[in-house]
Amino acid sequence: ESDPDFHMRDRQPMYSPLSEQVLRLNGQQALEPGDIIIGVNGEHVMNVPSINMLLRGKAGESVRLEVQRVTSKSKVTELRRAKMRLLKGNDDDEDIPATEPLVVVPLSSYERDELIYAAWEWKTRERAKILAAESGFTLGYVHLQDMSGAPATNAFARGFYPDHDKQALIVDVRHNAGGNIHSWLLDILQRKAWVYWQFRGDTDGGLMWDEHFAFRGHLVVLIDEKTGSNGEIFARGVSELGLGKIVGKRSWGGSIGLKFDNNLVDGGIATAPEIGVYNDKYGWGMGIEQMGVVPDVEVDNNPRDAYEGEDTQLEVAISVLKEWLKNEEVVLPKNPGRPKNMSKKRKDSEGCLV
Repeated sequence: ESDPDFHMRDRQPMYSPLSEQVLRLNGQQALEPGDIIIGVNGEHVMNVPSINMLLRGKAGESVRLEVQRVTSKSKVTELRRAKMRLLKGNDDDEDIPATEPLVVVPLSSYERDELIYAAWEWKTRERAKILAAESGFTLGYVHLQDMSGAPATNAFARGFYPDHDKQALIVDVRHNAGGNIHSWLLDILQRKAWVYWQFRGDTDGGLMWDEHFAFRGHLVVLIDEKTGSNGEIFARGVSELGLGKIVGKRSWGGSIGLKFDNNLVDGGIATAPEIGVYNDKYGWGMGIEQMGVVPDVEVDNNPRDAYEGEDTQLEVAISVLKEWLKNEEVVLPKNPGRPKNMSKKRKDSEGCLV
């Protein structure tokens, strides 16, 4: 996307209700880390065990917050402090804890989780590209939350196609909840460049190549213990087809498929494992069922480090790609030089061929 923010996802806005992008539309100013919410709809937050109790059932409704700006500044706060200085005859702003009202529309718990996840995904992609640039190579990054329907195919298309010409690619299927698009993904990743196009006076292969959108670089797939079902089958396919390397932790261990057409009269669904998978090498379960996919490079994320924003698995993936590119460069093939003159020879006035 052109905007370096995660503000749109499948045409849906992904902003916090306390952000500048939302509040500026009605003339209010955003909060910043360090600002304090001290009241909700006239009730002080210290009167309840958790602020969540005051926000329960308020998703999608206008809520009045009472806030104290510690980090951010606003004209409302400054005017209130000026008024209090005049009344108290005190010139020290720090002794005047001014508050101001803020009208917001809270998110539902589902929308909140989606926003937090989108923020993590955006930060991870940006971090991956920064680490790759520092290591001296170009990188594409795709995260797939699941393998289900249009949202999953859109996520792959959004991440892959703009960066298909990079030297390396990370497909991150950590936390992947499964679905059924692995064959489409593997089909795209198996495309090979066999012919190159170039304008007159252009650099080698400057007009791309066929097959269209063939990825020519090195691929790493990130997995963890929450990678399940079709995410695991995708990782196994990448390994078995020789498309790339697997980095992370052993996956969940579930490859038997389910059907969701056994509807009950009360609106529920009864499901049972009923679609098996096998091949000659692994037999039933593809070495996934009850076992999980074992990565080529095993590395865990320390929970404390992850909480503080570190991603050891991502850093190791970048290191693997850096070493791989050191041993196997990804460059465009040189053009064969000036083409041979195939014009029909003719005789000059003296009968000599020219």
